[in-house]
Amino acid sequence: MTKYIKFGIIAALALLLGSCTEADKFDPNKEVLVMTGTDVSPLLKFTVEETPSTYPVTVSATGKAKEDITVSIKIDSDLVEKYNAENKTSYYAVPEGAVTLEKSQVVIEKGKATSDISLLSVVSADEFVDGRIYIIPVTITDVKGGLEVLESSRTIYLRISRVVYFKSLDMNNTNLYSNFIFEDSQAIELPTYTYEIKCYINAWHKTPEQISRLCSWTAKDESRSMMLRFGENGQDINSLQIVSPGGNLISTTRFSENTWYTLSLAYDGSTLRFYVNGQRDSELGADCSNVFQRFELGMSWESYPSKQYFNGRVAEVRVWDRALSASEIQLGLCGVDPQSEGLRAYWKMNGEGSAEPYIFHDATGNGYDMDWSKTVRDNTGSGALNPFDKSSYVKYIDDDKNRCVN
Repeated sequence: MTKYIKFGIIAALALLLGSCTEADKFDPNKEVLVMTGTDVSPLLKFTVEETPSTYPVTVSATGKAKEDITVSIKIDSDLVEKYNAENKTSYYAVPEGAVTLEKSQVVIEKGKATSDISLLSVVSADEFVDGRIYIIPVTITDVKGGLEVLESSRTIYLRISRVVYFKSLDMNNTNLYSNFIFEDSQAIELPTYTYEIKCYINAWHKTPEQISRLCSWTAKDESRSMMLRFGENGQDINSLQIVSPGGNLISTTRFSENTWYTLSLAYDGSTLRFYVNGQRDSELGADCSNVFQRFELGMSWESYPSKQYFNGRVAEVRVWDRALSASEIQLGLCGVDPQSEGLRAYWKMNGEGSAEPYIFHDATGNGYDMDWSKTVRDNTGSGALNPFDKSSYVKYIDDDKNRCVN
């Protein structure tokens, strides 16, 4: 075990060469102390499914201790800001009182290479904000016993990976499908943007057409539309067609039933990029600038709801006024902070926030609530938009399938 630790540390130091750091002075034959697990990266995942959840914190030496070594450790939330600045990340420190460390000192006994355990516990997640990713820095503050600390491994950063259970909107009812149009004063010009939605396919719609219309974000008159539908134009039933203002994209991903997907469309002013669960799928170089004033669930035109219905669930619908990066998308797969930069509208589609569950509330507070008792649809094919109260068809699902790990 000692050899593996030493080899890992040497490999990690090799990554630091090229700058004048502790690595330039490091003697590979010299015994040092490290926070266990930091030999490759100081950032480690810590999965929290329920509270309390514990992580065994230990300190290791690169050789067997020649005497007892007492190491003082502590949680230092002030290091989060430093980590973010050095790594261009945007993690958050855990709320006060959410985490405890069992003891502030551990001992590597003579003849051993690893200390006893100090249990770190997440005792409460009540103050955690949805969409925020938290890290817990645990750092070595003092050593009694003669060994130095390897600076690059002085601190371990535990990235909390939470298991999130959520409610979702049931789309398996064609009577639900309709449009909500915002006031003209709420129209958003989008020279750059990101549209996002989470979807879950119960089963593919096969008759009379192998098409499942998911949703669309559009201008008031649908002149510039971003529409998502599965199986259109002779494509595989489990492929997604993206109809954008600059042309169409067909996904390379083939989607599976009984699986949650986060679909993201990011336009930076010249290229539209499509992501599936934060992984780039395809892209289109074209003018895809857009105007958002209208949102459609399913296919609401004329008799098409039953012909192109989407048998599944949706959640986490968002409109941003900037193109998100892949890493930003990946951090938001389970949810985002409603106050995130550039987030213009955010519907969790979970029925929360009101005594009227048929109102899809905008979590940002920007006023883009969608009242499904006040929708419109062209039910005749004439072009006329007629009012429809769809409130009674809004249903939510709360089961173990609605599970996400961030």
